[in-house]
Amino acid sequence: MTKKNYVKIAKDVISLEIKALEKLKKNLNNSFNNAVHQITKCQSKVILCGVGKSGIIASKIAATLSSVGTPSFYLSASDSSHGDLGSISKKDILILISYSGQTNELRNIIQYANRNKILLIGIMSRKDSILYKASDIKLVIPQVLESGGIVPTSSTTAQMALGDALAIAAMKYKKFDKRDFKKIHPAGNLAVQLKTVEDIMVTKDKIPFVYENMKMKEALKILNKKKLGVLIVRNKNKITSGIVTDGQIRRFSEKNLNLLSIPVKKIMTRNPISIDKDALAAKGLSLMNSKKITSLCVYDKKNKFITIGVIHIHQILESNIS
Repeated sequence: MTKKNYVKIAKDVISLEIKALEKLKKNLNNSFNNAVHQITKCQSKVILCGVGKSGIIASKIAATLSSVGTPSFYLSASDSSHGDLGSISKKDILILISYSGQTNELRNIIQYANRNKILLIGIMSRKDSILYKASDIKLVIPQVLESGGIVPTSSTTAQMALGDALAIAAMKYKKFDKRDFKKIHPAGNLAVQLKTVEDIMVTKDKIPFVYENMKMKEALKILNKKKLGVLIVRNKNKITSGIVTDGQIRRFSEKNLNLLSIPVKKIMTRNPISIDKDALAAKGLSLMNSKKITSLCVYDKKNKFITIGVIHIHQILESNIS
């Protein structure tokens, strides 16, 4: 039996899809700008709908738009004709996807959108189609060669790429950044790496504050109670002036029998290393590693000299930040 070269088939499929994307790239015009503008100023939601493979693409684009700050959802073409048209409001934007633009299942949605003056963005390839004629904004995908001559592949690749382009363009316009992304992806790996110092730091009454002139006997009680392995030292104006670690205390006690009677300021390290609460926790870990320390004082950029939190290396590691 002669072995078929399936890699060659794969390369042919990919080549056709690359050509489709190249044609799409050349075909983009001001209609794309208009579509992005309308999406970014939408006061309600963006609804996407398609049939068959185009429906799957519509579902993916809706998910992508939602993930970057544009509330969107997928509407089933068949269900829309059985009551789900009621989920579309006049403030919504409707994006319909059909390569031919002639898909029968979309006719009822098109009529509903036109009758109720709902903004309709159409993604299609034929300018003589129902969808093209009915759309307020027309995003034309070039006609392409499908793999195997019949299977929707090159066309759906172009649809997917156009949807991604709409989502990213809207995201850029809204200045939706990594921190915004983290808020709506709290369980994702990226969200973990985007955690800030403020997300995991110890705050308020959990911070082991002591004053410079406090005797170490009293300071040790606070150290044992707070269980952070450090003491944050303040002056009478509550300005952070130093830090004492349990390692320092241990080393000092080995050399000095009068540890309990001396003031905290005698053994503290002055001007402790600090970090902004808005910095990434990963930056805090890097700073600890470079300085060979295990804790950082945290400040708000409004005042670098007042400690509002403490972050320990154990907290960073427990959050799976690397």
